[in-house]
Amino acid sequence: MATTDDILLLKLVKEGDEHAFKHLFNTYFTPLCRYINIYLDNFAETEELALDIFTYLWENKNQIEIKLSFKAYLFQSARNRCLNVLRDRKYTTTLDESLIETLQDKDYSALEMEELNRLIEEAVYTLPEKCREVFLKSRHDLMSNQEIANNMHISIKTVEAQITKALKRIKDFLGEGYSYLF
Repeated sequence: MATTDDILLLKLVKEGDEHAFKHLFNTYFTPLCRYINIYLDNFAETEELALDIFTYLWENKNQIEIKLSFKAYLFQSARNRCLNVLRDRKYTTTLDESLIETLQDKDYSALEMEELNRLIEEAVYTLPEKCREVFLKSRHDLMSNQEIANNMHISIKTVEAQITKALKRIKDFLGEGYSYLF
């Protein structure tokens, strides 16, 4: 589809035309998924990210200003989001200060501390995606529950529930030998 047709369709989308949006979605969803999958190599995550981009486009249709072409906008959005996902995957979870103090009291060697840190990191990455995201924002980014709720557009109760769920799963993952940590 030509760029001028996309511009006309975008104008209709800004006016709330669902058919125009559906046409853009049907035209670009599959190529966008192929592009995203180059970065993520996980088709379920790829589709979810592509759907997020289109959802964002629809929900913010009145604020979005596309300067080049719709296709360029989509693929640049996808690239940016992929880089964010890849960056987030690289986050390492470190032990909280209170855990470090507890472990120092137990007289663990540096090697044992490193192994425990690795186990905790592994446990964190077994958490469901949203639960892991909330937990990392709380423990890694040191965000308050209110900040997380605002950032993710969820309630504080949901944040609290996700952190509780994460701590329980991590505790279960580590086993009884480390139950004193949580």
